[in-house]
Amino acid sequence: MKNKKVLIVDDNALNRRVFENVIGHNYFFESASDGMEAIEMLRKNSYDIVLMDIQMPKLDGISCLKIIKEEEITDIPIIAISAYSNQGDREYFLSTGFDDFIAKPVKPKDLLETIHHHLQPGMPPAAGKENEPDNEADLNESVIHQLLKYHNLDNIKAVYHDFLEEAESLTEEIKNLAELKKFEEIGEKLHILKGNSGTLGVFVIHKATAGFEKKIKQSSHNDIQKDIAQLEEGLKTYRKLIENDKIFTKYE
Repeated sequence: MKNKKVLIVDDNALNRRVFENVIGHNYFFESASDGMEAIEMLRKNSYDIVLMDIQMPKLDGISCLKIIKEEEITDIPIIAISAYSNQGDREYFLSTGFDDFIAKPVKPKDLLETIHHHLQPGMPPAAGKENEPDNEADLNESVIHQLLKYHNLDNIKAVYHDFLEEAESLTEEIKNLAELKKFEEIGEKLHILKGNSGTLGVFVIHKATAGFEKKIKQSSHNDIQKDIAQLEEGLKTYRKLIENDKIFTKYE
């Protein structure tokens, strides 16, 4: 029964939509697109828990948390969500005042169990057993299977098509930025692509962006056109996979 309300804070619209699809059956929710908006919403409205992305423009998650704590805006649980995922990163986020941490790419089961743990301690989680991801597949269908537990097929189809549009747009931006040698901005675009492709199990794009982003962070730009070509090839493969909704027919 819905009796709790979640505030989702993430600057990426597709991320927000995926989170909304997963938690919408179990909890009421509202969403903010950045830290400043989240603070205003927390001042005006009542929530039971916050899901806070770390890397956001205007006001990042850590700075947002600091303001919330200093101004004593709320004392509800605030969960950090970040692509930084080793044990040291987890301990760091907890030390800054977050109540828990979820690593990207976010698995629906992990998301629900973490929320459930903080809102209904002692009760069994609502999510069922989740299949292990098939990291060798171009598109891990177990993610689709999990998402279908929380929303209807048409909505899930729309999410995957929205991701295709986002990936195509970001890839074009990356190509233009490469011509201008704006490598830091390329890294930001790759970070978005890597996170969303991982969450949706689109490993053919996730693998291409992960390696590409790593090179950008290491200031290794010599093979950038090759990396862009690999990303475009992954995008082409993904486009074929969801063309005419072929991948979804078995779920109808």
